[in-house]
Amino acid sequence: MAHRLFEGKERAVAYQKYRLSPSQELIGEILTFLEKKKEKPFDLALDVGCGSGQGTVFLAYHFNQVVGTDVSPAQLEMAQTNNHTPNVSYRQSAAEELPFPDSSADLVTAMSAAHWFDRPRFLQEVYRLLKPRGCMALLNYSLDMELQYGDDDCSRRLNEVCKEFYAALLPYRNSYLGPNSALLYKEMYDSIPYPEKEWHECFWVKHCVALCNYVGLVESFTSYQAWLAKDPELARRLSQDITDKLLAVMGVSSKDTEVVMSVKYYYLLARKPTAD
Repeated sequence: MAHRLFEGKERAVAYQKYRLSPSQELIGEILTFLEKKKEKPFDLALDVGCGSGQGTVFLAYHFNQVVGTDVSPAQLEMAQTNNHTPNVSYRQSAAEELPFPDSSADLVTAMSAAHWFDRPRFLQEVYRLLKPRGCMALLNYSLDMELQYGDDDCSRRLNEVCKEFYAALLPYRNSYLGPNSALLYKEMYDSIPYPEKEWHECFWVKHCVALCNYVGLVESFTSYQAWLAKDPELARRLSQDITDKLLAVMGVSSKDTEVVMSVKYYYLLARKPTAD
């Protein structure tokens, strides 16, 4: 059974404001794989579990049509409000029952979403949708993000504080995800019967963000939201304590001070065979 945890308006606003967009370099890895495996032109790309559409728009230049799908009307409303690309559109749909014909997609992606799906049903649906030689790309980032500011010692101390934050959230991690989401993606990779596939464990992407945006990102995680629902006062106090500690280490007073946030992605790529 798929899990639906991101459908409220407040969550959609937080996603649009704080959640990360995949880098152009990471999207480039996906497109390079596709270009090696399938001839152009590329007609249709489907971005499943697209949320507020930050990653969906990166595909627009390379396809005649890009469609982002999500179960959440609030997320899709946010995506459409911020959509200024004519060949990108959005449709409400569960990941396991996508409203597109057989063999219609050149590429199916899921960016930081597939771990919430009914994964066996989703993979079957992807197989149905892909054209022969079409490709699938599933990616996610790990929670062991690192901050850089000032010299190496300052950065080291910042990351010690970040680890406190992550450790405090661990008891509230959704049991559906298990101890490590990367294991779920590796299981999907191992289960895919396609003869041509790749598993990439570590791809670092750096983002320059305001410190408050880093904190907002962590607050958007399901583990923090679960804690917030159970004990809002304690959850908010933790977030404020962590923010105060980070500011003290940096020697600044403004939460708008920029830091470099390094995020580690893992991803799988696979090409559907020419024929069964």
